[in-house]
Amino acid sequence: MRVVHVTQPVEAGVAAVVLELALAQRARGWSVVLVCPPTGWLADRARGLGLDVRGWRATRQPGPWLVKEALSLHRILTRLTPDVVHLHSSKAGLVGRLAVRGRIPTVFQPHLWSFQTARGALGRVSAAWERHASRWTDLVVCVSDDELATGRAAGVTADAEVVCNGVDTERLRPGDRAAARRGLGLGQDGPLAVCVGRLASLKGQDQLLTAWPEVLSRVPGARLVLVGDGPDGHRWRAEHPVSDHASVRWWGHSDDPAPFYTAADVVVLPSRAEGMALVPLEAMASGRTVVAFDVGGVRQSVGDAGAVVPAGDVGALAAAVAHRLADPGLATTEGWRGRRRAEALFDRGRMADQVAALVDKLARGRMT
Repeated sequence: MRVVHVTQPVEAGVAAVVLELALAQRARGWSVVLVCPPTGWLADRARGLGLDVRGWRATRQPGPWLVKEALSLHRILTRLTPDVVHLHSSKAGLVGRLAVRGRIPTVFQPHLWSFQTARGALGRVSAAWERHASRWTDLVVCVSDDELATGRAAGVTADAEVVCNGVDTERLRPGDRAAARRGLGLGQDGPLAVCVGRLASLKGQDQLLTAWPEVLSRVPGARLVLVGDGPDGHRWRAEHPVSDHASVRWWGHSDDPAPFYTAADVVVLPSRAEGMALVPLEAMASGRTVVAFDVGGVRQSVGDAGAVVPAGDVGALAAAVAHRLADPGLATTEGWRGRRRAEALFDRGRMADQVAALVDKLARGRMT
């Protein structure tokens, strides 16, 4: 079996899923190649683990360079002659299907539909493209029931399956909160909320900052740590009214969020849109309660392991976070529920096995 994974972006959750799938398929004895921009976290990490990485220069956004990117990808895939090409996220999905046009069995994994983040005319064009591209898509892999329903509602007709994201439940385990705080230099005083993610509008940290004064009014000793960097971080730090409050710490990028989950009393996901975010799954595997907005995949992932509040309702977000910071017993109970959910439903091995079975079935069906 020769599988080529094509991706842009090369960081954060999408990159982590791509790397996990590539490694698991290599362990099955498959020939696996990763095609992505030649620099960045994913390419560096994959090369370090001995994966075959082919550089493909592509930006995150579409533009006049799209034709050049498609021609470049077509040449790469022609040389590699894969049995299946697996396209990840909207940009690789766009360029990859233009380059392949159904000539190779094609899997597309949106990791959040492009039309969910685009507005106005661009959103309508994005939805129209996905409907058109169904003819060049043998299988869509959605990471949540919500994502599949959204695609169907937009008119995406390609065959589709849901394979929920998975995380490493062996590496991410409940640990000593006090020791984690000491190791990070966070001290022991005060209930701690943690938010992990790229500092970008889609991830919604500005909404959490807006909710934070209400959290402090209910739990005066509370602290917030924001882990991550991104395009909107500088603006939020310069302009948001609570950005420089003593209770708020901007940690910056971290290659390993595990200690932050362990240190937390509550993990918060204030996103504006998701397919199925990894952060709640990682937090649950670490035995920590989750508070999140009700966006794609959140109810399916969190279940009874925290609170899911109406999207954009910062008052409800503040109340749910404060409730758990003020009630350690509730937070602990929900954390243990989350750990059980992660083990049963969201282990990375299960995710990799399900995707491999689908890819194998697709390749055999097209090759016979």
